[in-house]
Amino acid sequence: MNIGEAAEATGVTAKMIRHYEQIGLIRAAGRTGSGYRVYGPKDLSTLSFIRRARDLGFSIAQIRDLLTLWQDRARASSDVKRIASEHIDEMRAKMQLLQEMVHTLEHLSAHCHGDDRPDCPILEQLASGKSGEGYC
Repeated sequence: MNIGEAAEATGVTAKMIRHYEQIGLIRAAGRTGSGYRVYGPKDLSTLSFIRRARDLGFSIAQIRDLLTLWQDRARASSDVKRIASEHIDEMRAKMQLLQEMVHTLEHLSAHCHGDDRPDCPILEQLASGKSGEGYC
């Protein structure tokens, strides 16, 4: 299967497949006599694994670790769970930060008249370099 077919089959773009090869996340594909990349079933499984992991927001480093564990049948599932649990904690922290950002923007937006006047608490807060609600 060539790179375009592999991309279509896995949902990973050809550009990303080449990138994953370049950074060593996947092994270099076999080549035809004319130099075209050739992908087999194992390569497609790995690319699909990477795609699902990326869809769940895992970093490249985490995916590298998960791939290593996936390929090691003697692994302990606790190692996999640890990576997933750390990722959950990271996502919760990001969610908290996003909630704080939404709250601040809601507050600033509520105090903006949104009319023809030039004064705007949103722009004032951005220009002040300070964060938080108390600055509008």
